[in-house]
Amino acid sequence: MAFLKYSLIRLALFAPLFVLFLFLGLGAVMSVICAAGIAFAVSYLFFQDQRDQATEAMRRRFSGKAKPLRTAGEVDDAQAEDTLVDANPDLTIRTDAKPSGGTAAESKPSEIKGQNG
Repeated sequence: MAFLKYSLIRLALFAPLFVLFLFLGLGAVMSVICAAGIAFAVSYLFFQDQRDQATEAMRRRFSGKAKPLRTAGEVDDAQAEDTLVDANPDLTIRTDAKPSGGTAAESKPSEIKGQNG
């Protein structure tokens, strides 16, 4: 959230400056360069707390210790596996098995099997 907030602050600084420089006739490329430079300087000087929070959020996310983000499908799959294992304690699920050439709907007997066979 902090990264998004800081990015929006910088965008809110950049956009009106870009339009102003275009209006003044600097051209598109020069307007981008000037607006980006001024937006960077203003955000660097006056939004240090937001920048530090954004940096900390990014450091936590990429540190390798962050909780992995999961899609809704992955969460549903994990819940379905947990329910299956809880209902059938003799069931073994091998997640390291590579899928066969068949479709995803087909299941290999070697991937999910009971302890008896």
